[in-house]
Amino acid sequence: METINWYPGHMKKTRELIAANLSLVDAVIEVCDARIPMSSRNPVIDELTTGKPRLIVLNKSDLADEEATREWVEYFRGAAVSLNSMTGQGLNKLFDKLDRIERDKNGVANDKARPNTRPLRMMIVGVPNSGKSSLINRLTKRRAAQVGNKPGVTRGKQWLTLENGMQLLDTPGILWPKFEDQQVGLKLAFCGSIKDEIMDTPDLALELIRVLLVHHAELLINRYGLQDSGRQDSASQTARSVLCDEAAPTLFGKSTMDVGEASSFPHISSDSTTGGDALSTMEEIARRRGFILQGARIDYERTARTVLDEFRSGKLGRITLERVPI
Repeated sequence: METINWYPGHMKKTRELIAANLSLVDAVIEVCDARIPMSSRNPVIDELTTGKPRLIVLNKSDLADEEATREWVEYFRGAAVSLNSMTGQGLNKLFDKLDRIERDKNGVANDKARPNTRPLRMMIVGVPNSGKSSLINRLTKRRAAQVGNKPGVTRGKQWLTLENGMQLLDTPGILWPKFEDQQVGLKLAFCGSIKDEIMDTPDLALELIRVLLVHHAELLINRYGLQDSGRQDSASQTARSVLCDEAAPTLFGKSTMDVGEASSFPHISSDSTTGGDALSTMEEIARRRGFILQGARIDYERTARTVLDEFRSGKLGRITLERVPI
């Protein structure tokens, strides 16, 4: 399968920024998306931050399955905390771990010795749209960083001071230059870490629906009031031909994926009936929401945007797309 480059110039600049400033910090906070803890971990960061204490923040935990998040925290063996940066839930656990790193760095046994030691300096890194800026604002208790619901909001490095004296270096979100595993790119796209503008939205939503039908079909049914109507009128059949035969192979703007290649993704079945079920479900969602164009045609674009937005905002339910390896 052909690999894909994502913002190579931006990634190179951010990588150089991290490398140039790493000697200035004592620890690294890596912000991941709790819904995709592995796919949202940048392998480049592993390479760049070797030798530095690192904490993994499973952010957006309010959107992820609670049991799955607990399993991931255990999987990372004390190096991770789950957190909702919008409400601050889990922030105390993060500060506890940072305090421990600071004491270890300064060789002190308790907080009483802290006034005579240098405050901890940290670098915060993560993929775009992982919630880094929201976490920074929560840590500093002020709007210190720009926040947006699109990747690429943070533009350059910022040094910030926390109330307890710790110092924090913010960096732009960093994606690696190539995805050897196309499914990693898919899951990042589902969660909004890749700009929607460079992808075909109906195809992306169709793949997401295919995933959800396997383990979370009840959430789709409950959210959209679906039923197995089995409707396959001529207009629907025509739309299927166009969507499956022409649009599906161009998910990322080039010929990269077909239904058969989806078999490497744990939640996607390569069975042809699954593809048909996903498209039937997408069309039924459109009917239920009234997303119908002139001539009784399905508005795939509006339907796709609705499904993606409601998944990303948690309106579909708390969903984790990756489980701990067995």
